[in-house]
Amino acid sequence: MANTKSAIKAARKAARFTVRNQAVKTRLKTLHKKLDAAIKAADSAAIKAAASAYASAMDKAVKSGVVHKNAASRAKAHAAKYVFAK
Repeated sequence: MANTKSAIKAARKAARFTVRNQAVKTRLKTLHKKLDAAIKAADSAAIKAAASAYASAMDKAVKSGVVHKNAASRAKAHAAKYVFAK
């Protein structure tokens, strides 16, 4: 258990951030699954919509520090590959 005031505050912050980070990551996983389902269905409109939502959520996750910017860039590139497939 934390002994100092600053350690107690840090523990509270860590708990708060852990909950937020888990919610964001769960949302990203859900959006990725929707994108995969659209890809399997071969519906180009659904793929475009799902990829857009996924990319937007990734950008927001990077902004809040949940996902590294290079990891998000890689994930968005993989999603875009299916949007622009011929």
